[in-house]
Amino acid sequence: MLPPFDYFTYRQIRAQKQQQRRDRFANLPAPYHLHITKSDKANILDKPIEELVQDIHNSAVEPIDVLRAYGKVAKRAQERTNCITELLIPEAETWLQSEINLKGPLAGIPISLKDSLHVKGFDTTLGYSTKANQPISEDGPMVKLLKDAGAVPYAKTALPITLLSFESANGLWGHCLNPHSPGYSPGGSTGGEAALLAQGGRIGIGSDVAGSVRVPAAWSGIYSLRCSTGRWPKVGVSTSMAGQEGIPSVFSPMARTLNDLTYFTRTIVGMEPWKYDYTVHPISWREDLAANAQGRPLRVGLMTSDAQGVVPPTPAIERAVSTTVAALTAAGHTIKEIAPPKGADPFTGLNLASQLLNADGCHHFNAPLRSFEPSDPGAIQLSRVAHLPRPVRYLYYLYVRYIRRDKVLATLLRDFGPKSAAELWPLTAQRETFRATWHQWWDAQEQQFDFILCPVNATPALPHKAMHDAVSSCGYTFLWNLLDYSAGVLPVSHVDPIRDALVGPYKKTLRNLGCDNAIARGAWKHYDSRQMAGLPTAVQVVGRRWQEEQVLGYMAVVEKALEAYQDPTTGVSSRYSLLEID
Repeated sequence: MLPPFDYFTYRQIRAQKQQQRRDRFANLPAPYHLHITKSDKANILDKPIEELVQDIHNSAVEPIDVLRAYGKVAKRAQERTNCITELLIPEAETWLQSEINLKGPLAGIPISLKDSLHVKGFDTTLGYSTKANQPISEDGPMVKLLKDAGAVPYAKTALPITLLSFESANGLWGHCLNPHSPGYSPGGSTGGEAALLAQGGRIGIGSDVAGSVRVPAAWSGIYSLRCSTGRWPKVGVSTSMAGQEGIPSVFSPMARTLNDLTYFTRTIVGMEPWKYDYTVHPISWREDLAANAQGRPLRVGLMTSDAQGVVPPTPAIERAVSTTVAALTAAGHTIKEIAPPKGADPFTGLNLASQLLNADGCHHFNAPLRSFEPSDPGAIQLSRVAHLPRPVRYLYYLYVRYIRRDKVLATLLRDFGPKSAAELWPLTAQRETFRATWHQWWDAQEQQFDFILCPVNATPALPHKAMHDAVSSCGYTFLWNLLDYSAGVLPVSHVDPIRDALVGPYKKTLRNLGCDNAIARGAWKHYDSRQMAGLPTAVQVVGRRWQEEQVLGYMAVVEKALEAYQDPTTGVSSRYSLLEID
């Protein structure tokens, strides 16, 4: 149907898909509608994943009982946070009988998947109504691998339209809510996964192009690992930006606990994923590298801010980082503030990565939208700038730079927009120079860090629709995508309404910090420690390219230090506690 009448088609499809979802939940067999029992918790939900797999191998636990326990979790999580798009449970019961290898290393373990992964018989809408009612005919390589490993895909989860936001909302499925506070985002673009896992889900898979498995982990209070390109399967998925390779999107694991995250990552690599997906490098799991990360004093590089006065961490995030530094220091590790390499600082990286990622002028993620179909507030802001005629955009740059005197925003505006091949190639060359500079910097004798510790985002979870203001506040994660480094996220504590309060108006605070720019103001304007009380805080552990084993080992070191550390202010541990499964 031609615009603008296709708006009514969007409305019709939205109602149809949401009704289908309601019907699938309502029509689940009776066991899924029962309460979660103490036996469910003790024998399934709280049991370490290795033990649960062994119980299934030994027939001490039936796979159908495991699926039913996690089905109960999914049903309650959906009621509270709207985190699921497609419910796979009826089909999963059939797959248990015919397609799933129950002798595999993930035998009977339910796995949730970001909506973008291909599962036969189900839509992969990405939140676009134009992609609805087009069920996939064949499992993608990742789903085939999971079934061969014994895992049971049981739900597809929420994401933002455009897949380019730290929100997780779209017109087709609605807003996904933060499990700790419904007025806030669970993160994006893999926010549905994070919300489900925080409420008792086990393991999930998401994608990350600028922080999309790491920010949801930080904002929802779970664990995630951003793998380097080529370490994890990526074929058999849909994307809003097909062909975009300036900053490649990577699919990566997420989990409720670090133990689960490590076991799952090791297992998938052990399944030789390069036999399922031609894009995966044949790098076997290197247990010696994982072991080398532990049992010795570590040298840790600290990046407390994203440099050059862009977006400093808010008080709650600053406290999470300082607590982690204190815990590591008490455990005998050495911490040193890093000085990023000259000419390859985080802000230069943010500007370069932004141009590479949106070199099409924001065309592709807007193309599937029907008339008046809602888009992401942040993506709308990016699109408006990208669609300005070049002379007008340059005049806007001059206004921001010399009238408003905002050098940071002006720099990001100046060259943001569609690129020809002749313009894109030099940017790609700059990316490679940027990577080479960091490689040499890390190798230098004065560095030699085991890992870099830094924030995940400047703020805890932000309110819904805050991406209108905070879309560019992604420097703490985007940098590592540009460099293609392995990076993990683990929770530290919770926002404290008193200890994490601002000492004055946020604009004045930013001026005092030398960060009076629109990017920082857009993120900080939503910070309120009282409103945010109880939201998770987290840190990021960054290793070098293809160092997934080491990063997981370093995360274990950090977690152990945090568990042993007592806050001198309170005399007790302020370690993060998971949401109770009920």
